[in-house]
Amino acid sequence: MKVGVVGNPRYGGLAAILSGMAASATGLGITYYTEPELAPFWAQPVPPIGVATLDAMVTLGGDGTLLRGARLLAGQEVPVLGINLGRVGFLTAATREGLDEALVRLVNRDFVLEPRLILTSEIRSVTGAHFSLPPALNDVTVHKAGVARMIQLGVTVDDQEIGPYSADGLIVATPTGSTAYSLSAGGPIIAPDVEAIVITPICAHTLAVRPLVLPSSCRVSITPIIGSAEDLLVSVDGQQAMTVGPDDRLILKRSPHTVPLVRFGANSYFGRVRESLRWGDLAERETSL
Repeated sequence: MKVGVVGNPRYGGLAAILSGMAASATGLGITYYTEPELAPFWAQPVPPIGVATLDAMVTLGGDGTLLRGARLLAGQEVPVLGINLGRVGFLTAATREGLDEALVRLVNRDFVLEPRLILTSEIRSVTGAHFSLPPALNDVTVHKAGVARMIQLGVTVDDQEIGPYSADGLIVATPTGSTAYSLSAGGPIIAPDVEAIVITPICAHTLAVRPLVLPSSCRVSITPIIGSAEDLLVSVDGQQAMTVGPDDRLILKRSPHTVPLVRFGANSYFGRVRESLRWGDLAERETSL
């Protein structure tokens, strides 16, 4: 089995984890491929991701590391096994202590896949030039660079005008991203198997503006309104940012591909919501005091 490995270099125990993975690789029938940033952490040279077609990917870190690994796949529908080395790890499937068992189950195909919708987006100028952004598993956000300040954005859905949004920014999120930045901005939680995307304003400047849930088949267009078009950025999954010019238009739609997340069935989606996001009332915690 050819397995790509993406990790968080800031984790102090990463070298020891990779050493253990390398030691068990032959017995498991695994050949590892790594991202360049991890090369110094391996005891022996490991070929880079991209030189072979992967059968699976393992991410070592938190949700941010998993998001980065998903982008590296660039639309390849390869199972992604997230190992949580941090605190929340909402998207991950196992912890550091369960890594060995998780690898055995990965090799034996003893898992289920949870396909996650992703967004494609591109910036188009009035001259006809266009620039494609990386695929987004969580969200695509338009916001001001530098000092936080209100911006105005025109939004259309399938060429139907929704209207201007006056806010500190605008988030277009997948069901996966509905529990991330969009949730912090007041957006709804959308179960991962719901075919939808959500537009959530950041600190809207009128109470009439609310999150909008749309079918995943919709095509969303966002344009800066004159007076709010300077120093705008588009961020993908909160990790990669590009500038947007005053005459540019951001086009978003669902990708034909998905990101299949590995699940071992021990914990349901709503179980993870309760555990990781502290969903629900305080009754259980109050009785334990």
